[in-house]
Amino acid sequence: QVQLAESGGGVVQPGGSLRLSCVASGLDSSEYSMGWFRQAPGKEREFVAAIKWTADNTAYGSSVKGRFFIDKYGAKNTVNLRMDYLKPEDTADYYCGAVRSWGPFVETASSYDHWGQGTQVTVSS
Repeated sequence: QVQLAESGGGVVQPGGSLRLSCVASGLDSSEYSMGWFRQAPGKEREFVAAIKWTADNTAYGSSVKGRFFIDKYGAKNTVNLRMDYLKPEDTADYYCGAVRSWGPFVETASSYDHWGQGTQVTVSS
């Protein structure tokens, strides 16, 4: 059974940083890519970043490019999302997902096979 567990959310002031982590279990990492999405109240789930387990392929949403960075720690099946220069509009629930293979579809939430429960990020002074 595939399980994804996010952690690291919290409250941070504008301009601050946070690091989210997602630990994956029960999946063959060689078959999957991992992505982060976020969802604010009343809005659709938005693509944030994705990474391929078995290569250096990464992708970022336009609203976070240059501020957020995704990386992986294969030995512990962990994917991290470092978020710098946070803005109030980054406030949302952040979700980790797993999708088979890699391609433009990693930016589409409906492509994903598995999701974590989410972790809340609030950017406020």
